[in-house]
Amino acid sequence: MAFASALTTGVSTAAFGQVQTGAVSRVQRVIELPTVVTTAGGAQADHDGRVGLLGNKDTMDTPFSISTHTSQRLDDQQATTLAGVLNKDASIRFTGQTGGVTDSFYIRGFPVGEGNLSEVAFDGLYGVAPNYHIFSEYVERVEIIKGPAALLYGMSPNGGVGGVVNIVPKRALPHDLTRFTATYGSDAQAGGHVDVSHRFGESRAFGIRFNGSHRQGQTPLDNQQARTDIGALSLDYQGGKLRTSLDFITQHEKVDAPTRPFLLASGVIMPSAADGRRNVTQSWGWWKSEGQSTLAHAEYDLADETTLFVDAGGSRTSIARLSDQTPIILNAAGDTRSVPGNYKFRVSRTTADVGLRSRFDTGAVKHAFVLQASTYYDRTATANHQGTAVLSNIYTPRAAPEQFIAAPSLVPKISSSQLSGVALADTMSVLSDRLQLTLGLRQQKVESDNFSAATGATTSSYSKNALTSMAGMVIRPWQDVSLYANYIEGLSKGDIAPTTASNAGQVFAPYKTRQYEAGVKMDHNSLLTTLAVFQITKPSGQLTGTVYGVDSEQRNRGVELSVSGEPVRGVRVQGGVTVLDAVLTKTNSAATVGNRPVGVPDLMTNAGVEWDLPWVQGLVFNSNVTYTSRQYINQVNTQSVPSWTTVDLGARYTARLHGRPIIFRATVLNAFDRQYWSGVASFGTISLGAPRTLLLSSSVDF
Repeated sequence: MAFASALTTGVSTAAFGQVQTGAVSRVQRVIELPTVVTTAGGAQADHDGRVGLLGNKDTMDTPFSISTHTSQRLDDQQATTLAGVLNKDASIRFTGQTGGVTDSFYIRGFPVGEGNLSEVAFDGLYGVAPNYHIFSEYVERVEIIKGPAALLYGMSPNGGVGGVVNIVPKRALPHDLTRFTATYGSDAQAGGHVDVSHRFGESRAFGIRFNGSHRQGQTPLDNQQARTDIGALSLDYQGGKLRTSLDFITQHEKVDAPTRPFLLASGVIMPSAADGRRNVTQSWGWWKSEGQSTLAHAEYDLADETTLFVDAGGSRTSIARLSDQTPIILNAAGDTRSVPGNYKFRVSRTTADVGLRSRFDTGAVKHAFVLQASTYYDRTATANHQGTAVLSNIYTPRAAPEQFIAAPSLVPKISSSQLSGVALADTMSVLSDRLQLTLGLRQQKVESDNFSAATGATTSSYSKNALTSMAGMVIRPWQDVSLYANYIEGLSKGDIAPTTASNAGQVFAPYKTRQYEAGVKMDHNSLLTTLAVFQITKPSGQLTGTVYGVDSEQRNRGVELSVSGEPVRGVRVQGGVTVLDAVLTKTNSAATVGNRPVGVPDLMTNAGVEWDLPWVQGLVFNSNVTYTSRQYINQVNTQSVPSWTTVDLGARYTARLHGRPIIFRATVLNAFDRQYWSGVASFGTISLGAPRTLLLSSSVDF
């Protein structure tokens, strides 16, 4: 099992990676932090993670429901993008499309990541992560805080309030590493990935980590070819008082016949799902994306318990596509209509923050204090030329003559926004940290402008301020039991009353989403169990008669149970159950009050198991079952997609080949080839579930 220890890079990387986040002030303190689920099968879940403004904390000491997945878990599940790992969390469902152009999710029944601005944080900051797809090659940890978190991360760029997904990039390990991984995915997607880590200098204070990959070929979907090229470079310096890091990511994607979500025409009975291999996008359609991301970080110990930190970075993404727009399903027979177009998008984002962390005592009370000022800016430009309508069918897609649609010659700016603010928080603890209280405030300024594509003139302007708060408590009556509760707010940009309203032009303050949550965490014998109950209320604007006002509301109440760890030696589990009572409590129509919101199921479950075969050293079997109940497509609850269940099966084998550690992995997604509608986005769009897909990989260390 020598390679098993080599593969547990998540343990040391997770510990070492905390140095760069500004959560602690000394390298020595970081290395002492514990990690759980360190087994022969590898480190798959960290016991600690970043909690936004609060820095890195042990899960048992945080007043939130948090889950963390290491690069080891992403490798073992052969997750290509975030969707591959997040969809195995019972509080999260992927609402994008297999073979599509973006990853979007529902967390606790609220959309995250819909639209053209990424809502995934990168090492604690919005505006750096690649905009449409996050690939696993450069991810060291995926950290999820469930529920609104404006105090912890600031307002999300699209106003998402269901939770925050934060990725920690791979950085140089304490030990040197050179690893090559060959991959294959049905029908004929082949690729390779190299991961190199090295530390140098007299005290090995300088580090470099490079991840590069290429894959291309036919996907499981009809007529679809895909190519992806990724390069990620991380440089860091770990001195006695000064620590710095610099991250670069570039990724290029090209997809022929990219899939799009469907809309269901009003009054049409939902047709049964087609074979997931069917693709109504024309074979002459295509999608290209080029993106670059950069983040610089530095922190300096002003004193033993006081650290100054600063971050600056951003990203740029260019999109070009010639493909169908959202196809509309016209009838129960599955006929569709869509209009292809030639589109160009350009999204640029910048972000920066500066802050101070300090630990001090006032009598018997310990304090962990943080003060932060931050700013975020985005700019979106887009243009398109439309073609003519194309008719097809979800069961028997029809080829249409290729349309030669001219590309836009100019790509004008259509919107920009700036989010800035100041935040402070203090975690007070007594009784050897058995009782902890965290209080925090963030003053946020929200500014945005929309522009005429034709003239460049400002068509609408928005500028408002909002104060969001948070209070959280942790009680640890025993070392392995943690009771917690929190009140925390989310923030979404307020609306400007439309021209059709009698109060046209009225600017509304940012909407505050409020969460109340309580729960218990138990960490016993390498098994971490979290039980949470919560209520989230999210207001929004609507037109009632002729007046536009903030008088619409969605309320989600839920119970979450999650389990992760190794209850029996050689058997690891990851799963959970989420029950959601989601209601439209306020609407502008008596026909929709009391209905379920679009896309929110009432039950989601996941059950994943890994088993180390005791009689074959190095051989591990794994399986995962995912269930999602019915989801409505419209607010009147007359159209819905039925419940669905999928089963994934896999195995991996660790050995030595010519003296070198090697691991083989095989995974079959949707092993029984279930045909199903996989997700409903907040716009009422629906997507076909992925067909049975075979994934193979082999990794060797040199």
